[in-house]
Amino acid sequence: MINRRTLLKSLALGATTLPLTAAFGATSPKKETKFLFSLNTSTIRGQKLSLPQIIELAARAGYDGFEPWMAEIQTYLETGKSITSLKKLASDAGLQFFDCIGFPTWMSQDAEKSKTGFIQMEKEMEVLAALGCPRVAAPAIGTEAPLDLLQAGEKYKRLLDLGRKTGVMPQLEFWGAYPSFHHLGQAMMVAAAADDKDAKILADVYHLFRGGSGFEGMKMLDGHTIDIFHMNDFPADIPRLEQQDKDRVFPGDGAAPIKELSEVLKSKGGQIILSLELFNPTYYAMDPAYVITTGLNKMKRFF
Repeated sequence: MINRRTLLKSLALGATTLPLTAAFGATSPKKETKFLFSLNTSTIRGQKLSLPQIIELAARAGYDGFEPWMAEIQTYLETGKSITSLKKLASDAGLQFFDCIGFPTWMSQDAEKSKTGFIQMEKEMEVLAALGCPRVAAPAIGTEAPLDLLQAGEKYKRLLDLGRKTGVMPQLEFWGAYPSFHHLGQAMMVAAAADDKDAKILADVYHLFRGGSGFEGMKMLDGHTIDIFHMNDFPADIPRLEQQDKDRVFPGDGAAPIKELSEVLKSKGGQIILSLELFNPTYYAMDPAYVITTGLNKMKRFF
């Protein structure tokens, strides 16, 4: 029988014959994040341009892709034009459909509203799949506070299953002024409750501030969890709880710690799409080409 001393000596000798990486698995250094630049069409909504006009402007400004709203896609299709023609417009311009903003009530606590939301989400995912758009925003529309985050996680799991079926993956989105789902911590809880390798969180500079999340929590998310991140800034002279979407300003023109946040995102590894999302009426009164070019240049100052 091997006594305790002999066993410990054998283990010690065995450990010296193996490199530490073999015992714990080899790890390679994380590469710095690759960034792509996107235009969320809300940024120039006030100029009332068509999707073809927006695509042309975004391509000329130097964006890699864009993030339309489902209502804009539907408006385009209602003119009698096809999904194929819209896809070709973007492809010919060298732009990718990165993501789409929609509002199905999939997370609602009301069973019928949730059912309707899932049906709507599947229909919209099918349209996006035909366009070659691999993502769709998934906010908590239709929910009321307090929200059971474990149940929300179960619904998000179902939505991810639907995403794999259609090829369009839902990005869990929280809104800073939305009573039931306004905090990064809530989004992290729902994503964890889904217990799914494809869970993604769509965060936003303004929403992180407005909802009281702050920015330190972003350090807890790795690059796999973030496909797309909404870029903007917030003014220093308006109290946090009084800020509205219309108050957002260009990245770097407000009080957000953009430089520090950029360093956090650079350390994530993988690929992150930075999408400029503004709703500022002052910018709506400006030349749209100037607005989107200025926004892109201000993002590139930090990334």
